[in-house]
Amino acid sequence: MKHPFETLTLKTARIPAGTIAMRDDRTGRRWLVKLPSFAIGCYPVTQAQYGEICGQWPSSHAAAQCPVENVSWIDAVRFCNLLSRAEGLADGYQIHDDETAASLIPGSWGYRLPSEAEWEYACRAGSNGPRYGELEDIAWYRDNSRGSTQDVGQKQPNAWGLYDTLGNVWEWCSDLYDPEVYGAYRVFRGGGWSDLERGCLASNRRRSHPTFAIDDLGFRIARSLEQG
Repeated sequence: MKHPFETLTLKTARIPAGTIAMRDDRTGRRWLVKLPSFAIGCYPVTQAQYGEICGQWPSSHAAAQCPVENVSWIDAVRFCNLLSRAEGLADGYQIHDDETAASLIPGSWGYRLPSEAEWEYACRAGSNGPRYGELEDIAWYRDNSRGSTQDVGQKQPNAWGLYDTLGNVWEWCSDLYDPEVYGAYRVFRGGGWSDLERGCLASNRRRSHPTFAIDDLGFRIARSLEQG
């Protein structure tokens, strides 16, 4: 049964090629990632968009233009494949038989989740501080969210036209977090509506099982634009 809310277009921004310096505060590890140009959603995927593609409205706070939440990593992967098919593209992922894991299909131009390096590079948009602007101006977090997600696109975007990368909902990324220690756990980034100020940082890394879902965790889509 379709939800009556109107669906919005999944607008993307083209992100220029570049290099991002990554770090993990838990382990002290630091590394550089060179990235080719890619496309990423200007907004987190909304409930209306998720409902149109998947036929489901899983969010705890129901509102068409709020980010979809209560979606697991594997739910987000399925959305990416269904969106690719809806637009005449090949699947971006091969979903494994256990229905909890998936692998990127080499050479696919289909939709996928951003890598965490792509996510942070796009979030920072050339900035080097903990955030790309003043928190109150760019993010919904515990002090201003009124206890739930808010409609996407109301706060100021970063320099590359991306909204809500910090606050509103955490966002799943493609990557395994640390397979030797955490096994199948996947990365999510960005902070959410229930986080304190210290939770909404461009460098924060969190993780959970690919079947985990909660009311402040969503995702945005990405696509490769060149082979890299």
